[in-house]
Amino acid sequence: MNKILERNALKDKLEKLRKKGKKIAFTNGCFDILHVGHVRYLREAKKTADVLVLALNSDSSVRSLKGEERPLMNEKERAEILAALEFIDFVTIFNELTPLELINYLKPDILIKGGDWPEEKVVGREEIKKWGGRIAIIPEVEGKSTTNIVEKIKKLYCSNN
Repeated sequence: MNKILERNALKDKLEKLRKKGKKIAFTNGCFDILHVGHVRYLREAKKTADVLVLALNSDSSVRSLKGEERPLMNEKERAEILAALEFIDFVTIFNELTPLELINYLKPDILIKGGDWPEEKVVGREEIKKWGGRIAIIPEVEGKSTTNIVEKIKKLYCSNN
């Protein structure tokens, strides 16, 4: 089964699963370098629902958010790596700077973010509550971030040159 879907195909799949009584969870991010913090976060996110959808920032949106040096891997490679994780059911790529349009389109039951996001700053929090959904905040894994990894690599590279 192909787990990487464009938004219209994903909406169709989710509607069929919803009719079978399945709960849909939604999370999003850049996932530029997959690390243990991501894996632990996504494993916990899956525990909140029957189906876990991961909305992946496109290359252009990552550049807008993180700067011209990012992403380090292109969106197709990032999507393939994430889709390989057993606890992710579907991956979709979005071009917008925030996932709000996609959240409104897919209408998940649970909106998930990492503990580095206070609930009042979670994009889509008001919208999801309108249709009876809820927010789940998963505690972050301290010291495990793509930014930390990139900085460590830069230090190593600069000290060796």
